[in-house]
Amino acid sequence: MSDAGRTRRVLVTGATGYVGSRLVPCLLEERLTVRVAGRSGERLRARPWSDEVEIAVTDLDDRAAVRRALADVDAVVFLVHAMAGGRSFQEREARMARIMAEEAQRAGVGRIVYLSGLHPRSQELSEHMASREKVAQILRDGVVPALVLEAATVIGAGSASFEIIRHLAERLPVMPAPSWVLNRIEPVAITDVLHHLTRAVAVPDPVAGTYGLGSGERDLRFADLLEEYAQEAGLPRRRVFALPLPAPLLSGLWIGLVTPVPLAIAVPLAQSMRHEAISHRPLAEEVLGSPPGGPLPYRRAVRAALEAQKSGDLASSWDDDTAAARGPEAPLPEDPDWAGHTVFTDVRERRAEGVDPARIWQVIEGIGGASGWHSTPLLWSLRGLADRLVGGPGLRRGRRDPWHLREGDAVDWWRVERVEPGRLLTLRAEMRMTGRAWLQLGVEGIDAADGAEGTGGADGAGGAVYRQRAVYFPDGLLGRLYWWGISPFHALVFPSMARNIIAAARRQGSERGAQDAEASGPTRGRSALRRRAGRGRGSRRRGPR
Repeated sequence: MSDAGRTRRVLVTGATGYVGSRLVPCLLEERLTVRVAGRSGERLRARPWSDEVEIAVTDLDDRAAVRRALADVDAVVFLVHAMAGGRSFQEREARMARIMAEEAQRAGVGRIVYLSGLHPRSQELSEHMASREKVAQILRDGVVPALVLEAATVIGAGSASFEIIRHLAERLPVMPAPSWVLNRIEPVAITDVLHHLTRAVAVPDPVAGTYGLGSGERDLRFADLLEEYAQEAGLPRRRVFALPLPAPLLSGLWIGLVTPVPLAIAVPLAQSMRHEAISHRPLAEEVLGSPPGGPLPYRRAVRAALEAQKSGDLASSWDDDTAAARGPEAPLPEDPDWAGHTVFTDVRERRAEGVDPARIWQVIEGIGGASGWHSTPLLWSLRGLADRLVGGPGLRRGRRDPWHLREGDAVDWWRVERVEPGRLLTLRAEMRMTGRAWLQLGVEGIDAADGAEGTGGADGAGGAVYRQRAVYFPDGLLGRLYWWGISPFHALVFPSMARNIIAAARRQGSERGAQDAEASGPTRGRSALRRRAGRGRGSRRRGPR
């Protein structure tokens, strides 16, 4: 249907899902016109690529809606699965496939590409896998050429299978597991999946048939995936023991108990894991070409998924604003809450009416060293002593400059990772612990007119909002135990820190007002200015610890 010189239009169903949300940018890079279909227009418009695509709010159960979405479409990438949609998901998936096949024929679509699952050819399949195969057969039986790509465990942050591996390996040093952990399962990197899906719609002539996707590592077992993940994540060796728990429901409950993956997803995935899943010929690269450098091995795919989080930069490993700019193997803001690295946080926010945000920033930038941490000095001292006893820096390093900070400065057991003057300070912990931690202190002004956040103003006009958050990435079970063990101390330290920082800023503002009044009286002059400067510096040193 496509003509030379005309950009072909591709319809992506399931564009808000794990694969679809990462595929759309790949198709746009190929200069294809992309139309995305989904039931929620709000979710589609919230994606970072929404301004570059055509949006079709479509329920794939609705034949008329599907017909509208297929207008002037050259190719369809079918990525919808209903396994979390209740007991009737098999009938619903088959119905959506029939509607798509029939309406694609009516619209003159040139090809359909479907991502299915690897499974044995001569064995009774689980409900989940049987439904995938039924959809594939419906599409293959249609008039429109259909390409079915079969993949097992997709490796990338946010993939349900990968998150199961991640959470199991990080939480259990010793794992009693269902018997299917000894089944062979061939992983495939998300970057390789995206390569083949993109090629499938970009090649001039449609490719039809069923092809396998994988890393080429056909001797790995699920237990190996857990153990090798632990090695790449820097965790102690994991030991996996297979137990006779073949029932899919019990297996799914085991995953749901140990990991945050919802039962509606865990149970059907556990069903499919009772089958060996290794790629078979023909392979996708035989007709679509290999990814650059060939298929990515499992450990390198895991390494890529963990790389951003191991960089030591909070902004690149936890902050949503920068996550979307990274590669497809990294987590995205739209991924489910249970996806990605486990993160513990302690978040505090306080409004400071009538306090100049610049005053709060002065206190923030002067934190640590001689000024202390504005909270429970005894607990800070004890934590510093404990850190020194295990070889850490403790509180002995102090700080380079008592008034100003720059990136890379040491502040007691912290290192300044990022400074946005007047707004945000990010400190990375260098104490000894089983994980990585950051402390962020920030301030925003409040508009005096309506209380909205803005630029703030002089003392007494408007005010400020002070924000404070501690962020901790635990390493394994010990890391989680560490966080839970110190949580009672956080309940004492962090609230008083927020309260005392604002109190110190308010006190400085009051002293400044008194000094200005003194300076404007009969005694003003150079001596008054000297007294004001001296008291201003002293007040910062005497701030609450």
